[in-house]
Amino acid sequence: MTINVIKPGLATTVQDAGREGYYHLGIPPSGALDPYSMQMANLLVGNAADDAVLEMTLLGPELHFSTDALIAVCGAAMTPIVDNQPAATHSALYIHAGQHLRFAPARQGCRGYLAIAGGLDVPRVLGSRSTYTLGTLGGFQGRRLAAGDVLNVQPVNADRFRREGNTVPEALLPMLEKSVTLRLVPGLYIHRLTDAAVATFFADDWHVSTEADRTGYRLKGGQPLAFNPRTPPFGAGSDPSNIVDACYPIGSVQVPGGLEPIVLLRDAVSGGGYMTLGTVISPDLAILGQLQPNQHVRFMPVTLEEALAARRQSQQRLAQLANVLR
Repeated sequence: MTINVIKPGLATTVQDAGREGYYHLGIPPSGALDPYSMQMANLLVGNAADDAVLEMTLLGPELHFSTDALIAVCGAAMTPIVDNQPAATHSALYIHAGQHLRFAPARQGCRGYLAIAGGLDVPRVLGSRSTYTLGTLGGFQGRRLAAGDVLNVQPVNADRFRREGNTVPEALLPMLEKSVTLRLVPGLYIHRLTDAAVATFFADDWHVSTEADRTGYRLKGGQPLAFNPRTPPFGAGSDPSNIVDACYPIGSVQVPGGLEPIVLLRDAVSGGGYMTLGTVISPDLAILGQLQPNQHVRFMPVTLEEALAARRQSQQRLAQLANVLR
């Protein structure tokens, strides 16, 4: 089965659960920024939860289907339009051979996930089909989709189409907010800030800038953050936000010059010379990845124990979803 790309959308890539285990070599995990919505779409059409899907940003692609297909669109409120007829999100949809699929711009949220029964058939690179565009690695030729591309889909048994009409209960739908509070575990270098600056960082209302992509989200609108005085260590340079070098976990928050926080996401580099305040917990990174420019963010400090408890709750919610859609 093949799908022809008529229009690529704004930033459409193939993603799955990501390629873990290579970050120490400078290769980030990539993978869906909102893994819950990606897994939801896959489960609706009977795929494995981590099968490859299309991640669509704000404006989705236009596609032509050569054969019958079962699809699901989850995440951002990007209404699928089949031959000019709007259809439902978070539901399994039957697409007939010859039909066109396009999307209305996202009304809420930023990233939608299109799963197709069988899963997208692109080569695995280092164990994953996810696209890392900065390294031209994985996905469809290591890049975003372009007009004229032809996507292959792995074949499925006709019984799979019986899942048409499956929907996600309202209680398990993704939460698409315009103003969020992100939980952050303070890190090794937060001591570089004054106590007053730390309090200011957590008290201020930040907003997402237009510089927000799979590498990281830059935030604006808060007050500049002051640093404790020091004698710069050799190699760090004079900027008070610089350090000699450190590893960056996914979700790290750096503040170059103390001005604009940047939350590093799944395509970010693995280390560098900026101090980091701490790390946004993994369940909340999916929430951040659904924010559009100019939407609002606040931060709340949590302990490692609280972060682990939040991750367990997130895993329980996914298990509940899998049980419902089985």
